[in-house]
Amino acid sequence: MIRPATISDAPAIMSLLKQVRGLHHNIRPDIFGERKYTEEELSGLFGNEKSPIFVYEEDGKVLGHLFCSIKDYTGSNQLMPIKSLYIDDFCVDENARGKGIGTKLYEFAKDYAKEIGCHNLTLCVWEGNDSAKAFYDKMGMGTQRTVRETIL
Repeated sequence: MIRPATISDAPAIMSLLKQVRGLHHNIRPDIFGERKYTEEELSGLFGNEKSPIFVYEEDGKVLGHLFCSIKDYTGSNQLMPIKSLYIDDFCVDENARGKGIGTKLYEFAKDYAKEIGCHNLTLCVWEGNDSAKAFYDKMGMGTQRTVRETIL
């Protein structure tokens, strides 16, 4: 079952965030610290309608999450006046992968984006996160833009 996250989900979400952060920290320790949010910071995110958080729950256990952000570009001089759903954080528990949970969460995000009138669904994938890139390719996502860097 996929549902909006509540404060009672915070411990499970913190555990999932730790998994994601560990992966990113291993790929880019020069950028990523050990955690994304403190428990207090995470608690402040629940219930924000512009940045909804959803969880995948099975048998009373949270096995995945989606942190979303609704971007409204209707007042932009640069971009077409569209609304977009950005996935800021996406995780399936490492012990539950390969069971279709990621696909269900992704399809939920697509359906939710359509339901609220979004033009597109976007997210970022860090170089080195090859399993995530393969998953998003499998889901039919294309590349919108590429960010380049020079480390100084």
